[in-house]
Amino acid sequence: MASSSATAGSPQPAAGTHLSSSHSPSHRSPSGTSAHTDTVHTDTHAHTNLSSTGRLTRAQRLERLPFTSKLGKLLGTSGIGWALDAMDVGLISFVVAALGNQWALNNTQKSWIISLGFVGMAVGATVGGLLADRIGRRTVFALTLLIYGIATGASALAGSVAVLLVFRLIVGLGLGSELPVASTLVTEFAPKKIRGRIIVWLESFWALGWILSALIGYFVIAGSSNGWRWGLAIGAVPALYAIIVRIHTPESVRFLESKERHEEAEAIVRDYEASAGAEYTYTAPAISEEEIEIPADDPEKNLVDASLPHMTIWSEPVRRRTVALWTIWFMINFAYYGAFTWIPSLLTAKGFTLGTSFGYTLIMTLAQVPGYAAAAWLIEKWGRRSTLAVFLIGSAASALIYGLANAPAAIITAGLFLSFFNLGAWGALYAIGPELYPTSVRGTGTGAAAGFGRIASIITPLLTPVFLTWGGTVLTFAIFSVSFAIAAAAAFALPEMKGEAIE
Repeated sequence: MASSSATAGSPQPAAGTHLSSSHSPSHRSPSGTSAHTDTVHTDTHAHTNLSSTGRLTRAQRLERLPFTSKLGKLLGTSGIGWALDAMDVGLISFVVAALGNQWALNNTQKSWIISLGFVGMAVGATVGGLLADRIGRRTVFALTLLIYGIATGASALAGSVAVLLVFRLIVGLGLGSELPVASTLVTEFAPKKIRGRIIVWLESFWALGWILSALIGYFVIAGSSNGWRWGLAIGAVPALYAIIVRIHTPESVRFLESKERHEEAEAIVRDYEASAGAEYTYTAPAISEEEIEIPADDPEKNLVDASLPHMTIWSEPVRRRTVALWTIWFMINFAYYGAFTWIPSLLTAKGFTLGTSFGYTLIMTLAQVPGYAAAAWLIEKWGRRSTLAVFLIGSAASALIYGLANAPAAIITAGLFLSFFNLGAWGALYAIGPELYPTSVRGTGTGAAAGFGRIASIITPLLTPVFLTWGGTVLTFAIFSVSFAIAAAAAFALPEMKGEAIE
């Protein structure tokens, strides 16, 4: 690692950036400190080097900042949207359990109510990522909240399974689009030294949403015959929150630069620098990524010039990581949604009352919070890849133990560990995804992986009753355990992005 001796606020490469071994002669930066015109490499072999004048790009200026109130506000605003997503996903598991009793639904009908929402999420994740790369992260973020909030509220009026299915499909479209877009937006503002930790913090809001859904399930849905309708009505809150997101969330600086909206990008960066303090004031002329000069004799010049403008997620520099990321997304979705969307119904099927089943689920959900906290700390200590793999291995072991549990204490204990490890793995996964791709395809890359993963979340609620028929909870959770293990193996095919600048 190379570090600069320049003072804070002066043009300098962000700490932790990899420099090539051949250095060109040093020169004086505008602040009078020495700087190098070294080539800066990211893991994709893309360059973010300084120009010959030593000026910083806007992305590099954001990378050097500490955690500020502005970044905290972005994290909080995005996180609340994330929590509302989780609340909606969690609510349907409690709604299905309640409707199973009230409408005398069979397992096939329950499966389709759950799965059709994931059909929408698969489409939404892919389309949302593409739209985010075209019309902006903030715009798509707000639109998705509006779509699924209205559809969830309307679901409360459903009088038949068919109507509920239609609304669940629409809800899924909004939910699927929001998650990868929000993580991409926050990633593009987060300094690389704490970027992984910030994304895990963002993902930790998922735990708050699930806890909220469990509380609604326990106190509202289980409280009366129309409790499920009131629960879904509460799920309309995101439609109102979309207004706050649209007003108070900044657009991605990298996206603005890609659309040549440089004045807007500069204003946002200066705003973030001001929130960091006077020592981070940048006085040199602004420079965009497109203005960076790459030496004519640079051996990787052709790779940057030829491939980045036409980069896809299947281009040679990122193909392997795309395959690995898609594998992890598919397997973790298969196991997570197979387990957690069915746990309330499985507990009811074991003979527990609806209230008791919801209460047990609430207790299990509480372990998500320390799971995220542990992942947030470890991801900047061990690195992204190791943290993800360890939490996936823990998820595999916990799923196996849960399938063997019968006594209430054993069920709750195994469920606590499953929640702890599984949600910690989710946090690490969302931190890794956006770091793997350059700006031009970052939304597409994260969205496509999420969309592919949603195929598993569509299939697994339908297959879970089949697994239960074949071998009960023992076989069912053994299958989920194998899925987690495959995801853990795939994690080692990803590059380690700890401390790396994103392109």
